Amino acid sequence: MRRFWNGNGRGKICLPIVERSLAGARGALARANPLADLIELRMDFLHDRRLAPLLDASERPLIVTNRRAEEGGRFRGREEKRFETLQEGIELGAEFVDVELGSKPSLLRDLMSHRKRTRLILSFHDFEKTPRRRELESLLARMMELGPEVVKIVTLARTMEDNVSILSFLSSARKQKQIVVAFCMGEKGKMSRVFAPLMGSAWTYASLDKDRTSAPGQLTAIEMREIWERLG
Repeated sequence: MRRFWNGNGRGKICLPIVERSLAGARGALARANPLADLIELRMDFLHDRRLAPLLDASERPLIVTNRRAEEGGRFRGREEKRFETLQEGIELGAEFVDVELGSKPSLLRDLMSHRKRTRLILSFHDFEKTPRRRELESLLARMMELGPEVVKIVTLARTMEDNVSILSFLSSARKQKQIVVAFCMGEKGKMSRVFAPLMGSAWTYASLDKDRTSAPGQLTAIEMREIWERLG
């Protein structure tokens, strides 16, 4: 963990694992290890959601996520059941757990009070638009009140200008001394995915392959690294 936060200042990439089987997920983890700075286990994609067999296959810090359907995920069961997977991630010592701001408040509070050494990522997704900067700053303040280690805000870019909005928001967020991940989704949001880590986002998200994306507009990890190299 210490080495992850105290890196050399270059952009950091998180690779989501979006396989349906445990065997497929372990294979994807082996491929992701040399490409990623950290890896997200999208447990909502898996039919068998046993977490323990996956933890020892990663050589990178792990984010355990069980994304609900309302925020682009595939989990459609009871909230209590969804949170069991997140709590298991904490019990097994995952470096991060990602939980949505819009989750059931009592379950969210309980998870945060029993997070042990696991760092909590509190996330918000807007699949319709990118709010104005003032709205983003107000949202950040509300999320910070809950005390997460990382705040993640992801919005949809409907225009190229939305990229500028999210990147300028990152600039102001740094002054709050809060670790933030923020960028835009969608085809028009690709620019923000590239530049967000250079503007203060703790990391960005990329995919292993073009057909293994977890959100619209994701570049592959290789594409992302190549663009950064060209930018110098």
